[in-house]
Amino acid sequence: MEENVKISMLNEIYGKMLTKKQYEIIDDYYNNDLSLSEIAQNNEITRQAVRDILKKGEKKLFEYEENLLLMEKTLKQGKKIEKVLGQLETIQKSNSNQKIVSEIQSIISEVQSLGKDLH
Repeated sequence: MEENVKISMLNEIYGKMLTKKQYEIIDDYYNNDLSLSEIAQNNEITRQAVRDILKKGEKKLFEYEENLLLMEKTLKQGKKIEKVLGQLETIQKSNSNQKIVSEIQSIISEVQSLGKDLH
């Protein structure tokens, strides 16, 4: 997984455990695609201060993940959900009983909503 995407996901999961300033600066940099200079100007601080806040916040995010493993667990659950959906769709396509096909579609919808809750 690309480092920027990973940090963005970690900020989504653990961001509320950071200081408000760390969370906002990481969000601006990784999600809003602002440069260090733009963030510095918006916050009336230096580029170096922005960089320091980013690095400290990133370090904290990786520490939280190392200890809690929430992102890893979420990604594993997502893969399992995708596998179950594939299996259900295979069963659905190979079945001619309309009642079973309808029930499987209902289950697929439920499992898909579980997957959306992970993101």
